[in-house]
Amino acid sequence: MSATTMMYGMRARERMPYAWDPVTVGICAALFLVGLIMVTSASMSIAGRDYGNPFYFLVRQFVYGFLGIGFAWLVTRVPTRLWDRYALFFLMCGMALLLVVLIPGIGARVNGSRRWMRIGPASFQVSELARVLIVNWVCGYCVRKRAELEESLVGVLKPIGLIGFASLLLLLEPDFGATTVLFVTGLAVLFVAGTRLRYVILLLVAGTAALGVLAVTSAYRLKRLTVFLHPWNHPFNSGFQLTQSLIAFGRGSWFGVGLGNSVQKLFYLPEAHTDFVFAVLAEELGLVGVIGVIALFVALVWRSIGISRMAARAGLHYQSYLALAFGVWIGLQAIINMGVNMGVLPTKGLTLPLISYGRSSLLVTLAWIGVLLRIYHETQCASRAAVMRPPGDPR
Repeated sequence: MSATTMMYGMRARERMPYAWDPVTVGICAALFLVGLIMVTSASMSIAGRDYGNPFYFLVRQFVYGFLGIGFAWLVTRVPTRLWDRYALFFLMCGMALLLVVLIPGIGARVNGSRRWMRIGPASFQVSELARVLIVNWVCGYCVRKRAELEESLVGVLKPIGLIGFASLLLLLEPDFGATTVLFVTGLAVLFVAGTRLRYVILLLVAGTAALGVLAVTSAYRLKRLTVFLHPWNHPFNSGFQLTQSLIAFGRGSWFGVGLGNSVQKLFYLPEAHTDFVFAVLAEELGLVGVIGVIALFVALVWRSIGISRMAARAGLHYQSYLALAFGVWIGLQAIINMGVNMGVLPTKGLTLPLISYGRSSLLVTLAWIGVLLRIYHETQCASRAAVMRPPGDPR
């Protein structure tokens, strides 16, 4: 490209207003608003009992949502090439977080898991951020080593080995759900980047077998699997949470019992405003509400894939992989959370993105949405710059 053309492209981009994606913003806003309503409804009883303020969790969710939106806006101002340029540094930061949280005295143990770091009066679940930083490095690797990925198994084993090490650290917390999401997201990006199908199938089978062995050789995980298969055998003990969730779904019927009228949230369903908020939604809004929320998640995943395709057509391959990774990650986490609530998957400690009460999850999810919006903006800029090139430019 000539110096004149480059200068023309830079000036053209300077004149371009920021290209916001109204579809992504609209879907995310709808999910967040649904989340605020359901967190309020699901938590009023427990908040009033434990904190003397029925809107305790609503206020905190709103505050952290506001902070997350601020982070998202800041991220939209950061060129994605910087995320690629410093991917190795971010990767080391992510690995360091996963290691440090395992150190007693630094990592806080809650409900038998060491997943949180105390930051003053607040706590932060490091796996939420670490997974994003690791996937970001994988996306950059796919661009730099694409030929190696397409030609040999060795090129695939390098990022898989790193993902495997990160998964081991997650399992030590333990966080089986986050491990599954990280592994599948990384494998999906590698497949789209050109990894041969037979290698993907081989790694998928190996990963599934490894997770299966880990599940049956751990008394903690084996108990969860047993309860998942036969929750009604222990309805007042280990199967209590799942049976109460199933009762909530059964009471919801077609149109629900009405917003705010859930019975299961009244000290029957543990973690009603966090991991099991979807069950409260199903009870109060019924099948119609469930389908509506599922449709919003499907739309967000579809839009992410659409932005990924637009970026690929514009020649922004790293950005394309990153947008795809977001779609796979948020779709998979939503599927796992909903599956757990409906009793079709073993219990995992994963929130429903943008809907469940969870400070770490909400902040990281909104920040990653900011990255997605930045990718859309850069894609639009690249497309407009191509249209506005001077006549006679061969490019």
